[in-house]
Amino acid sequence: MPRTSPTFALAATLVATAAVGGCDDKKPSDGDKKPAATATATAPKSIHPPIPKVPGGLEPVQAPKDNPTTPAKVALGHMLFFDKRLSADGSRACYSCHQNEDGTGGHEPTAIGAMEKPLTRHAPIIWNVAYLPKLYWDGRSDSLEAQAKGAWGGGNMGVGPDNLKKKADEIAKIDGYKKLFYEVFPGKGVSPTTIAQALAAYERTLLCGDTAWDKFQAGDKSALSAEQQKGLTLFTGKAGCHECHTPPMFSDAYASKDGAFHNVGVGLDGKKKEDADPGRAKASENDADFAQFKTPTLRNVSKSAPYFHDGSIAKLDEAVKFMAGGGFANPGRDPKLKDRKLSDEEIAQLVAFLGSLTCPDSLEEPKLP
Repeated sequence: MPRTSPTFALAATLVATAAVGGCDDKKPSDGDKKPAATATATAPKSIHPPIPKVPGGLEPVQAPKDNPTTPAKVALGHMLFFDKRLSADGSRACYSCHQNEDGTGGHEPTAIGAMEKPLTRHAPIIWNVAYLPKLYWDGRSDSLEAQAKGAWGGGNMGVGPDNLKKKADEIAKIDGYKKLFYEVFPGKGVSPTTIAQALAAYERTLLCGDTAWDKFQAGDKSALSAEQQKGLTLFTGKAGCHECHTPPMFSDAYASKDGAFHNVGVGLDGKKKEDADPGRAKASENDADFAQFKTPTLRNVSKSAPYFHDGSIAKLDEAVKFMAGGGFANPGRDPKLKDRKLSDEEIAQLVAFLGSLTCPDSLEEPKLP
């Protein structure tokens, strides 16, 4: 069973055992006497699997003080993540944009929201979001809790920020959820805040480690093929990929509390400035951040086509060529971007190396109330 997504039960279980002594009419002699039977009982067992262990190559996950991670909360968030009843029209769940077959990234170039509404950006890989200081491509959310409310009230789930309480009240009418919420959030029950907290708790368990690269770094030199090792040498050398896709997360966005955003020219070719996605500039209200986007993680990248914030490149080798060639020239292009003069063979070696970052786990659909 996958480490990151156990199946959760809904009914509480209490197990008690007692040893019961027998008796008869004959009073035993002193030699026949046996120690009196002692009633014993086992403590109630949790119906929820334990919080998954942090896989090799990753640091412990830090949850906020006001939303500690517990097995019951993770179980609840897991259900909510897969439940389409959270959306405005019952058509979309969080999982709809982060499915296994797409490496937990988006299937379409740009996400499709509730009511089949096309959105403007590609759904990113959800593995290791627990470590991100800034969420969304433009970094406008500072926590998973805030991001959950944003996606729920925004176009993804289509509920609307002013209707979250109404939708929470609908969820509260589902008996299974009502019981679980009062178990996990005693005295609070079902609310927009507790729903977002449960979702965030589950997402903090979606960890991608123990990849072939992690094993190689831990000393298993057979974990990477010869071609992958050549690709790794290019990645940290001639190709310069590591400058922005910094290990171990393979993104510098994880390394600073302010995140990291870069203009590589994606989405600017043939467009006037006013017609292009402003990226980070809209969130920061700083024009210097125009067309800058969060550096995406490369973990699971071989499974998560299409690529970039607009899903504009369909194949991994084409995405590598674009980046290794310096992106698209524009006035705000990051100075780290330049033509690395890579051969087709070197591009293939880089692509082979990226395959070593494939996440070993998958998300498992739970039973819903």
